[in-house]
Amino acid sequence: MESINSQSRQSILITGCSTGIGHATAVFLKEKGYLVFATARKEEDVTSLKELGFDAYILDVTKYETIHTTIEKVLKKTGGTLDVVFNNAGFGQPGAVEDIRTEVLKEQFETNVFGLHELTRTIIPIMRKQGFGKIIQHSSVLGLIALKYRGAYNASKYAIEGLTDTLRLELEDSNITVSLLNTGPVTSDFRKNALKMFKKNVDDTNSYFKKEYDNELNEKSESNKKNTPFNLEAIEVAKVVLKIIQANKPRPRYYITKATHILGFAKRILSTRWLDKILIKI
Repeated sequence: MESINSQSRQSILITGCSTGIGHATAVFLKEKGYLVFATARKEEDVTSLKELGFDAYILDVTKYETIHTTIEKVLKKTGGTLDVVFNNAGFGQPGAVEDIRTEVLKEQFETNVFGLHELTRTIIPIMRKQGFGKIIQHSSVLGLIALKYRGAYNASKYAIEGLTDTLRLELEDSNITVSLLNTGPVTSDFRKNALKMFKKNVDDTNSYFKKEYDNELNEKSESNKKNTPFNLEAIEVAKVVLKIIQANKPRPRYYITKATHILGFAKRILSTRWLDKILIKI
């Protein structure tokens, strides 16, 4: 493909575009005329994206060489600039904290936190050089509050919150903005993939929580998305990403889904003890 003048269209790099939010956002922004660089970690998914007309690349956030190689290729296409990065890639590892082996927790952090961090710190010097840029970090309602049997995922999203809040302060004197997306239940393969990770990494047969897993975790993971309270379609997240791109001064945080608004509000006004009473029932 020939070189693209980055000044003609705003450019955005999105991770995790194989399905769900990443895919929906890539398609939506491409239809709006943005220069979308869609990435995925599997070759077959990259091929599918290319068949849809995307400039698509392999990017596995746990393999840092793919981060750097892809950014180099993107910059050659744009003439050295990149307007927006959407750190979307991630997965959920269910299981009670005591059932999550340390190596499994590390795996959760490799994708959700360390990969996000590597891409973010790689792109910042580029944005500083060009004098502007927008970074969008995909957090979660579980970066605000905790739920049972989601300890690894909770911890990874809390870590994203801490890194991003700090980064925002450190970029105060720049023209680089950082925004957090606190999504709640959104239609995607997230629950299906989480169930796979649960079966792979948790010994539920010998767990103290076996009964709870049988009655709650597996049922919730396998439930129809239409039955999930406050569920939104992935396109709603894409619309928020567009709002951030178009804003002169994007907000530092965007709540998405009623669940996030309700639980975020509860976190602000309730004591920890009273919030726990609510969360223990979810």
